[in-house]
This record gives sequence, C-alpha cells and structure tokens, in this order.
Amino acid sequence: MTGSAAVRSAVYTGAVVHRRLKPRAHALRYRCFWMLLDLDEIDALAATLRLFSRDRFNLFTFRNADHGAGTEEPLRAQVDRMLAEAGIDLAGGSVQILTMPRVLGYVFNPLSVYFCRRADATLAAVLYEVTNTFGDRHSYLIPVEPEADGTVRQTCDKLFYVSPFMDMDLRYAFRVSPPDRDVAVAIRADAAGEPVIVAALTGRRRALSDGTLLKTFLAHPLITWKVIAAIHWEALKLWRKGVGLRPHQAPPARPVTIVRT
Repeated sequence: MTGSAAVRSAVYTGAVVHRRLKPRAHALRYRCFWMLLDLDEIDALAATLRLFSRDRFNLFTFRNADHGAGTEEPLRAQVDRMLAEAGIDLAGGSVQILTMPRVLGYVFNPLSVYFCRRADATLAAVLYEVTNTFGDRHSYLIPVEPEADGTVRQTCDKLFYVSPFMDMDLRYAFRVSPPDRDVAVAIRADAAGEPVIVAALTGRRRALSDGTLLKTFLAHPLITWKVIAAIHWEALKLWRKGVGLRPHQAPPARPVTIVRT
C-alpha cells in the first residue's frame, strides 16, 4: 500500500516557530515533524509498515485515545458527528489529521489539525484540536470559504485556556496552506486588534514508508519528549522575563466550538 500513489498519508518534516510581541518580546524555533494520517488508511498502514502501529507499542504509534474525546470510539465517527452538527456532509470524502504520533510510547500534541475534504477533494472544513499541559482539550471547527490562491483564512475567538502566560480575551486568525508538497499553519492571536503572538508550523512532504520513518526518528530522536520539555523551558524563560501568570480556567462545557461563517 505504501508504494501506491493513492495513499493520502505522509510525513512532513520542518519547524515550528513562535514570536511573542507583548508584553515582552520572545521567540523560539524548533525542528519538528508531523504525520499526515488519513483516518480511513490508518489500519492498512499499520498492517503494512513495520515501524508504525495503531494502539500498540512501536517506534511510532497512533492511538485514538490521544485525540477527540479520549475514548476508543473511532476518530472518524467523532469527526463526522461534529461535521454533521455544523451542517457539513463530506459525502464519502476524507478526513486527514496532521499530528505527531507517539514515539516509543509517548506523545504530547499542543495542536493537531484535521483537514476535512469532500469526495471531489475540495476542502470543506478545518478542525483545530488544542491540548494544554493541564490535560484539557478543546477543538474549533471552522467551515472553509474558498480562496483563489488556495490559502485558507479563518478567525475565531479564543475560548480555551492554553498557556498561563496568555490572556483569554484574544481572537485567533488562521492562515493555512493545506497539505500538498508542503504544509503551513500560521496562527496569530490579537488583543483589541493588535497582534500579541504569532506561531507557525511548516513542513515538506515525504512519502510514508519504513525508510522515511527510520530517517525521521534518527533526525528527530525522542521528539515528543522534547516538545513537553521545550514547553516548560520556554515557560521558565517567560517567567524570568517578568510575564505574569494567568490562573487556570476550566475548558468549555462543549468539547468543540463550531464557528459559523
């Protein structure tokens, strides 16, 4: 299967960058990778690849419970239910998740992005799944308005507590180049119309194979442990710069916010 051109799943290698503008300037950049997994292909990929498994320990593992409601219910069914609530019918189309898998049993994904496509491959919606270090998770489902240049531009209010160094009264602006040869997801958080922080991930596509997975692991060993370590390291630097802490707030009662456009 992994040699077939019909496979929609892939590996993207690149970097994540953050640039904070207020109340103190702060910037970071880390090399990273993500897997783009078609939710309908995961079982077949796990049966074909030696270094990738579903719900079983391996060098790379995808677990349903790491996403969505955190249960064993198929993730595709969960996403389809959210789409139906938003009045979106993919009519047999695909759902792909851009995320980091478990690496040797561990993962932490601050952001996973789902690309929901109709049967004709046009993008119908983007689902942004955000997880914080307090064990909370919330998603924003936003229908896609077609753009002439292929770029997706979306906005929504911040409703979910992410970082103790960020206010809640913010508005997100997303700028997305959907997965193709490259992928890019940029997020700007504004307060009263002024940018506070800009974050982005960018990656270049690699064919999904055992060879690619091994090379990716050697280039980014134990990356998922590095993600959580880097979050706390950058938090320490912000604290030392005098950025104040905001108290933790419980997540919204509903696990997904459907943004009407």
